[in-house]
Amino acid sequence: MFVEELERLLAKRRLSWRKLAELTGYHPSWLSKVRHGALPSADLVRHCDEVLEADGALIALAAVGKKRRPAQLPAPPAGFVGRKSQMRRMSDVLNGQVPMTGKVPPGAPTIVAIDGPPGVGKTAAALRCAHGIGGSGEEIYADGRLYVDLRGYSPDGRPMRPGDVLEEFLVALGVQPSDIPEELEQRAKLYRSLLASQRLLIVLDNAASSKQVEPLLPGSAACGVIVTSRRRLIGLPMRVAVERILLGPMTEEESMAVLHAAVGEARAQAETASLTVLARHCGHLPLALRIAAERVAAHPHHPVGELVDELAAERHRLDALEADDSVAVRTVFEWSYRDLSDEEARMFRLLGLHRGPHISLEPAAALAGASVARARRLLQKLALVHLLEGAPHSRYRFHDLLQVYAAECVGAESTASERNSAIRRFADWYLHSIAAGSRALAPFRLSPVELRPLAPGITPLTFSSDQHALRWYDLEAPNFASIIRLAVDHHLYETAWKLAIALFDYLRLLRKPGGLWLATSTLAHKATQAAGDRRAQGWVETSLAEAYRWLRQYDRSQQLFEHSLSLQRDVGDHHGQAWALAGLGFLNVDRGLMEIAYDRASEALSLFCEVGDRHGQASAMFTLADAHHGWERHDETLDVLRAALRIFEEIENHDGQGLTLAKMAETYAALGEQEQALDHIDRSLRARRLAGSRWGEADGLARRGRILHALGRSEHARESWAAALALYEEVDDPRAADIRAYLQGHLADPGAGILARPAW
Repeated sequence: MFVEELERLLAKRRLSWRKLAELTGYHPSWLSKVRHGALPSADLVRHCDEVLEADGALIALAAVGKKRRPAQLPAPPAGFVGRKSQMRRMSDVLNGQVPMTGKVPPGAPTIVAIDGPPGVGKTAAALRCAHGIGGSGEEIYADGRLYVDLRGYSPDGRPMRPGDVLEEFLVALGVQPSDIPEELEQRAKLYRSLLASQRLLIVLDNAASSKQVEPLLPGSAACGVIVTSRRRLIGLPMRVAVERILLGPMTEEESMAVLHAAVGEARAQAETASLTVLARHCGHLPLALRIAAERVAAHPHHPVGELVDELAAERHRLDALEADDSVAVRTVFEWSYRDLSDEEARMFRLLGLHRGPHISLEPAAALAGASVARARRLLQKLALVHLLEGAPHSRYRFHDLLQVYAAECVGAESTASERNSAIRRFADWYLHSIAAGSRALAPFRLSPVELRPLAPGITPLTFSSDQHALRWYDLEAPNFASIIRLAVDHHLYETAWKLAIALFDYLRLLRKPGGLWLATSTLAHKATQAAGDRRAQGWVETSLAEAYRWLRQYDRSQQLFEHSLSLQRDVGDHHGQAWALAGLGFLNVDRGLMEIAYDRASEALSLFCEVGDRHGQASAMFTLADAHHGWERHDETLDVLRAALRIFEEIENHDGQGLTLAKMAETYAALGEQEQALDHIDRSLRARRLAGSRWGEADGLARRGRILHALGRSEHARESWAAALALYEEVDDPRAADIRAYLQGHLADPGAGILARPAW
């Protein structure tokens, strides 16, 4: 090794052996003997080290005895399954079968960095890969394998120092302890010198940072390195070429393979359904799966469903994922959590209050009471250490079990006052942002929601257009029910019902399944009952009744509309009465009770005129027109609809225009004027699409199919029905069944089951 390093240093400095003889004062013939195997004297070694500025590396190498072949890898993990694509990529790169991603400088070592959240199986994957490089791999890394647990996340919280690791590695490579330099830099140089002429695979497990890893990297292209870490080592690729492998939760198929291997195929086949639920409760996290699998295997006579039931309650889930002789899921999470700064840990905890599927930057800032810039840095840090995951559209989300752990932390480490303040900031931010979106969607709306001033430092969103608002609403829709539930659970009843009412203009477009409308309104209804606010209860019941009407649950819808009307009369809210009456009008049209519908709409129209709600006036006129249509008074129908259309055009309500034009198309169709009907329905479709109403577009396509069928254009009609079916299915509308039955030949007239329903 001494001679090999000596020749490397001579080549680096472009010196000949004869020049070395001149610089050291030794005869060239003596240096030639050393070059061909003679042992150098201590004096020669010292002189060579000095003139070549080797900083002690040549002295240490000369002291190395017989060449050793370290074999430090721990035993390969038992029962390893899955990760096929990642394992194949790592093996191919380390075996030299495929190049690393990106530009790799000549002579660079092959480095694979595995990162991912705690419990995801990074060490197992690294060891499996390192042991699996055999056969041809033995020729690639023929000089052995080095391994160290860098203890980046460990019970005592003390990562290993690079200098200590280098000392261990140097001893393993044959350097006498007395010849190991004291300084880190000198040890690293000696280490690289030793590896310069060797082919080793080095596994650096559980790294804390790039700074910890960098001194442990070889400088030779003949060596390979596998690094594992819970954080993305972003500093490493800035210094060296790295092949990054990200490990996340397992697929359902891989999770089931883990459980099958533990419980046996016969039992797995008999209890497949329970094992599927068990894997889901484990969040498909390998550590959780292994603990659950061992618990199931340890009790062969107990049904798997018992453990499933134990894991079903989130507050006990991490308790159930512990084993006496294994590291618990909670423990590995705790190691990562403990490594955070106070500010980062606080953000992590507070995020545990939010039970929605994802969160964006601005509401996270409100939750923490931080600036948006500061919140961005905190979220990025949590994502860097894999306590959060990045999600599409610049959002973040928890792994299921990490969300449970964060909720535990916020319950145990924060006061009730701190939690309540955070939730109020969070809910208020959403209320004001949703209200701003509603104003963008429906500037003509007379809203019953009065907003209180926000606390200092909370800045809700504003929207430049209705399309801007719609994009945000669509992204946030999966969070809405959980936000209202959070407000209800923490007795923010006024905020909860106002959130639901402020969502009305979005929900009525039915861009998402109607179940979302029902869920948010049901939660808001509980809030108004708990608060004893009868006026608010009336408004929420009107919205809830409309949601039930869309879902064709007419009896429940009627009960709610009538009770809402009674409440609004008791409190003297004429505007609330008008909408309850309008809703009863809509409902009775659906039921074919035109006389009752007409009377309710007439009452509503009078009240809307009294309070100056022009949108309400035009909406009530829909029902009057529907009644005339039902009585086959087509001239009166068109007169009323034209008047409604003028109002909608004046207040720039595209959805209202679209529905009015659709009803006019139905009237022209009833008169046998199919071309007029087709023209109006095409205009209606353009307006509904402009409004962003998926249900409205589906309604228009369904009507268009019926008109085309009447015109004898059967193929085009079926295309229109099929397009309507896709949209109805997207919003989970029950009319999808009628259209599907027609397209499959089970229903003669699809129009019979999908009569127009007025929208607000």
